Amino acid sequence: MTRIPYSEMHSLFREVFIQRGLDDERATRLATIIADNSRDGVYTHGLHRFARTVHEIEDGVIDKEARPAVVSSFGSIECWDGGFGIGPLGAWDAMARAVELAHQHGVGLVAIGRNNHWLRGGTYGLEAADAGCISICWSNTKPNMPVWGGATPLVGNNPLIISVPKDDGAHFVFDAAMSQYSYGKLEEYRLKGEDLPFPGGFDKDGKLTVKPADIEETGRVLPIGYWKGSGLSLALDLVATALSGGLSVTEIGKEGAERGLTQVMIAIDPAKLRSKEAVEALVGPILKSVTESRSLDGRAVRYPGQRLFTTRRKNLENGVPVVDQVWQEALALRR
Repeated sequence: MTRIPYSEMHSLFREVFIQRGLDDERATRLATIIADNSRDGVYTHGLHRFARTVHEIEDGVIDKEARPAVVSSFGSIECWDGGFGIGPLGAWDAMARAVELAHQHGVGLVAIGRNNHWLRGGTYGLEAADAGCISICWSNTKPNMPVWGGATPLVGNNPLIISVPKDDGAHFVFDAAMSQYSYGKLEEYRLKGEDLPFPGGFDKDGKLTVKPADIEETGRVLPIGYWKGSGLSLALDLVATALSGGLSVTEIGKEGAERGLTQVMIAIDPAKLRSKEAVEALVGPILKSVTESRSLDGRAVRYPGQRLFTTRRKNLENGVPVVDQVWQEALALRR
């Protein structure tokens, strides 16, 4: 495995997007989101998704000219139409608007339908936390997970993100798909030739397996919490579709490609209730109790999102690790 300087990765992404017709501002923003994902250790939604994003722009799955449009609004709630545009850019703008509404009203909500894949959901939790807001956001997906007890993929492994800001920037960021492993994580283990640490889905014989390729073949990933994850996935899809008027998981499945996804961005400004210092005084001890707790195996106990910041520092200092084959595929996209 090779390490590539972050600046080199970002420059390549930006150059390729400009060559595909994006203006400088949007190309830079999109390149930043994707490069930051790899920088923070979420390689499955960084470099590994770059070529796919480029090809979807070339093939018209993503409408590179589309911009999100406000469909309706009431107070601190807005409904947007993404127009099948560039998913991460639509999602970023939606969260920025939710944060703006939160600073005005205490709470802001933007539901965006007919957007495309937003890549790493934690990107938008961090966006809100950096602005001092608590956030809850999620996206639906194509049908890629069975309802508990079902034999075929019917619901999405809809990722859910909850973030809480910290003064030192090491925010709490819970970012989880409704499946035990995301499809991106399955791909990562397969490319490394490794089994999963725990069973992640079912093989063609209906048995739980740690073989990522067998799970990818059946499309039967294991819901988190078994029936609970299945039910939560359905709940997230229902709420997102009702608020946005966009496509449900079932309707996305009829699109052919995974496009037209629905996302909900909720931002809450805790400063409307108490001072920033008071919030930190409440949040800090909770997270400290986690990190100082006794470990069963000698490894550090971390809260969700904590390792991200350690990984970020390491990758900025030493370069971002890449799978050579995937990096070469990215380089080949340069014209």
